[in-house]
Amino acid sequence: MRRFRTDPIDPDKLKHLLELADLAPSVGNSQPWRIVTVQSAEKRASVVASFEAENAYAASAYEDEKAALYRQLKLAGLKEAPVHLAVFSEPNPGQGHGLGRATMPETLAYSTVSMIHTFWLAARTEGVGVGWVSILDPEKIGEILKVDPNWHFVAYLCVGYPEEEHIAPELERARWQSRSPLDERLFRR
Repeated sequence: MRRFRTDPIDPDKLKHLLELADLAPSVGNSQPWRIVTVQSAEKRASVVASFEAENAYAASAYEDEKAALYRQLKLAGLKEAPVHLAVFSEPNPGQGHGLGRATMPETLAYSTVSMIHTFWLAARTEGVGVGWVSILDPEKIGEILKVDPNWHFVAYLCVGYPEEEHIAPELERARWQSRSPLDERLFRR
């Protein structure tokens, strides 16, 4: 989701969606997610500048037709989305007492992604769209938002009402790449 209307989201609705997301499962019931609501126009502008710099760098990796197509893609809704959420994972949360992550500490980040997915599904049931901006420098985002330097940046989410509804992903509609059949990724042993 990259095309948002600028209509505000009712604060109570956003709070409800975040409360639903907070019910997501987490390793050892650790709830490692840390959510920063980015409201400051100055901080948002800094995030947009970071995105634009990283996007220009990413574009340089492509040549010819792919480069031209890449430059036409809308890869973020940072300027239109009324809500911005930066999501981090706490690497050593007090909750959970280390349960379930001694051999796989990455399950904290996976748990944070589970919360994001729960938020995304809850938002869609309310007609709210979510876009995950991945063309950002994690260290720069942490600096802009002045978060605990130990937190691991997981996602920057644009949240708002969609301009239009589609079943096919935007990158498929833009002919960047079609979805492939599940059988190509499903293995049996």
